[in-house]
Order: sequence, then C-alpha cells, then structure tokens
Amino acid sequence: MRKLSFNYEMKLTFSGPVTEHRFQLRCIPATRARQQVIDVLLKVEPTCHLDMMVDSFGSVVATGYLPEPHNSFSYSVTGIAFVDVANAKSDSSKPLYRYDTELTSPGPSLHALINTCKERVDALGPNARVLARAQEVMHCVFAAFTYKPGTTSIDTTAEEALTQGCGVCQDYAHVMLTVCRHVGLTARYIAGMLDGEGATHAWVEVYDERGVWVGLDPTHDRLAGDTYIVIAHGRDYRDTKIDIGIFTGAGVNQTQWVNASVHELGE
Repeated sequence: MRKLSFNYEMKLTFSGPVTEHRFQLRCIPATRARQQVIDVLLKVEPTCHLDMMVDSFGSVVATGYLPEPHNSFSYSVTGIAFVDVANAKSDSSKPLYRYDTELTSPGPSLHALINTCKERVDALGPNARVLARAQEVMHCVFAAFTYKPGTTSIDTTAEEALTQGCGVCQDYAHVMLTVCRHVGLTARYIAGMLDGEGATHAWVEVYDERGVWVGLDPTHDRLAGDTYIVIAHGRDYRDTKIDIGIFTGAGVNQTQWVNASVHELGE
C-alpha cells in the first residue's frame, strides 16, 4: 500500500468576458476497490454552487453554472489516496465493456494487430489466466506504437492512431481496449494520475477470474501499480472527460493550463 497526495489544477483564460457558463467536472478521485480517498477538497473560481452526483460508471461528477461575466475559470482538487493494488477488492462489471465504441471500432490496421495478438494469446494455452493474456496484448500494443505528442487529438480513433503508428496515452489505451475486446477480454478505459508532475494519464483495466479489475499501462508497457490513482472509468475517453463546458462569448478564444501532481507521503 502507498499513501499518495494528489493535486489536479486546470485554468482557462478567455480573450474576452464570457457568460452563461455551464460546466461539468469529472476530476475527483473516489474510493474504489483499489484505492481509498480521503480529505478531498474541490475549489472552483469564480465560486458558485456545485451539484454533486455519481454517474452510471461510478465516477464523481460536479456541475455548476456561472451566469455573470468572467475572464477566467479555474478549479483544483486535492486529497490523499491510499492505493493497494495487491489487495484490491472484487467489483462488478458491465456487459458494455465487451463491445466496440465509435472510438475503438477496428479497421484494417486494428484487425491485423488483433490477429497477431490472438496468435500470441492462443499460444499461452487454454488455461492461461486473464492477466497473462492481457499482458501479451499490452506488449503487442506497446511495440506497435511510438509515443509522439501533438500527432493526435481527443477525437482520434484507435484505428487512425494505429494506422499512423504514433500517439499519446489515450491512443495506446484505445488500441489496447479494441484488441482486448476482440480476444475475449472484458476491458475498460481509465483516466487518472500517476506519480510525478504533468498531465493526467490513461490506461486500461481488465476484469479477471476473481472479479477484480487489474490495471495495465500500454504507454509504459507495465502494470498500473500503487502509484496510479484512478479518477474515472468508462468504455473509452468520452465517458471519462475530466471537464466539459459551454459558454456565451462573441469571438472569444481560450487558453488552457493543466497540471497534475502525485507524490508519496511517509507514514
């Protein structure tokens, strides 16, 4: 088990005043089968009333409304997470985690990778455990990609990313999800944070024989261990968007600054 402090910050700066700003934040890590979260503090500027709910995937969602003119919008969430992957509790699954989505539907490039991965998975034998099969898939995906920021967007599909052979963590996760689902594994997309400073991260969880969700990080070709904090999960990226918003403002441009930090605490 590890005791981790986390801090996620986002700031939007607008080129002019905006009004009628409605937003939805899915930025708060929650207590789950692999982690216990305490001392959570969410701050939003400008301040406003926040409605809290839990979505159908179990992710915490905060919604708010800012009707008055403002030139910037920011929020931060801090807290402490106790992460213990080795003793993760069993959890429920959903049939929809076995099916393709718009972002993960395979084309020629993915079908070729699926066939390659299936051969490697089948070679493990009929009694191979879920984790062993998932690791074979992860190794295949890692070998098929080059990490290259700026080459994809949040709307890039798994097929498009694999065809060009490069992308970021979201693309690695989407490709792995597709392959897992086509070799008989139940898999879901994870948005979260890992130790250090930077942005949020994405990885995959597969549902094993014990009824436990096990995390695998295809971007780094390793298991998602005790330094990974889950924020949200779903079928793909679109179910786990950290923030969504709409506002009114004539010809307004916006710039975004984001920082995620996770650090281990002593006893």
